[in-house]
Amino acid sequence: MRLHTVILAAGKGTRMRSVLPKVLHCLAAKPLLQHVLDTASGLQAIKTTIVYGQQGDWLQNSVHGSELDWVCQTALLGTGHALAQAVTQDELTVFSHVLVLYGDVPLVKLSSLQKMLDQAKKEAELIVLTAHVAEPLGFGRIIRDSAGVLQAIVEEQDASELERQCAEINSGIMLCSLALLQHCLPLLQANNAQGEYYLTDIVRLARDYNAKIATVRVSDALEVQGVNDRIQLSVVERYYQRRQAQALMRNGVTLADPNRIDIRGTLKAAEDVFIDINCIFEGEVQLSAGVNIGPNCLIKNSKISKNVTIYANTVIDGAIIDAGAIIGPFARLRPETHIAEAGRVGNFVELKKTRLGKASKVNHLSYIGDAVIGAKVNVGAGVITCNYDGVNKHQTIIKDDAFIGSSSQLVAPVIIEAGTTVGAGSTITENTLANSLTLARAKQITISGWSRPIKKL
Repeated sequence: MRLHTVILAAGKGTRMRSVLPKVLHCLAAKPLLQHVLDTASGLQAIKTTIVYGQQGDWLQNSVHGSELDWVCQTALLGTGHALAQAVTQDELTVFSHVLVLYGDVPLVKLSSLQKMLDQAKKEAELIVLTAHVAEPLGFGRIIRDSAGVLQAIVEEQDASELERQCAEINSGIMLCSLALLQHCLPLLQANNAQGEYYLTDIVRLARDYNAKIATVRVSDALEVQGVNDRIQLSVVERYYQRRQAQALMRNGVTLADPNRIDIRGTLKAAEDVFIDINCIFEGEVQLSAGVNIGPNCLIKNSKISKNVTIYANTVIDGAIIDAGAIIGPFARLRPETHIAEAGRVGNFVELKKTRLGKASKVNHLSYIGDAVIGAKVNVGAGVITCNYDGVNKHQTIIKDDAFIGSSSQLVAPVIIEAGTTVGAGSTITENTLANSLTLARAKQITISGWSRPIKKL
């Protein structure tokens, strides 16, 4: 099918009460419009046009897609007028059909759009996506004849009392042959309560033209829920998250509470993963089999291997964690950190651009940055790698079987050789010798008879 996809995104969004264009408000940390573009990309349309009303530069700099065409609707005269700005009379030699989507309807499924294309392949010239809702207030109603054939779409403001009782509503999404569309668009009139050119009037015009009309009904009306205010945005957000949670559980993931997980990107999880409450996943995250994640964790752009345990309140960003490692609670792994097999990072430990070797441990209250740590190393409580001199970052290398005593400072660049023991409270500024004890402390002095100062009255 030679498809031209048109996304209508010119609405002012005044009910959002925001300077941000409505279609750039985020669902799962991604603009509403980007959700629509990502779904539409699965149809491999020849051309995708976005019709906007204002703040075009802002829109164009905020979303991405393949060869997007941008058209400004300078006068906001309705959806029919908006589509007319995007469809030209000379397109018949290039396109066969036009699919109309909306920048504020982000959750329509690719499978639903594909069903519409399938109807077009059965020679339907106009296909409308519909839904059944318990409370249709505010929606355009689907009016059918006694045989169930779509006769018209009547907007709420123009509907009779009988028509308003209809529970089947128009999603706004439609697929139309370009030939039919080019016939109908010039015939649209603004003789309605809003004084606008309704795209929905194409149904009546198509019927008068004896065109073959079909409908596709979604199983869940929230799939075609539009976003007009922040309350509706929150409804769509929770629906989206629930859909992600259900997909995870079907694939063998246990969620302590499916209502308390947020996926703001792509989460790939194997079987027998456990995720406790209030966890957030951002960007691209991979969880291998047997991973156990405690409550209140944030994991972003990370790869976590089999049987890793992540305790509560841990933040992991841009890290790789190998099998059997234990992280947290209250740990922070920053970008370019790699925890090798059976590594241990404990409470209130921060690692940045660090490789922690196999079975090595940093258990308590430490900052390790720009470091390469070998196997079976023990880093005591309160250890700091002093990696920044105010201008440049420097690397600390700690080789296998080293033991770093508590409250030590390793001033980079420095190498702690294999088997070294660094005594607690040391400040290490030079490379150590292998299998040695290194101390760097001020001499302890005791002054007898000393008294603390007394505050003068």
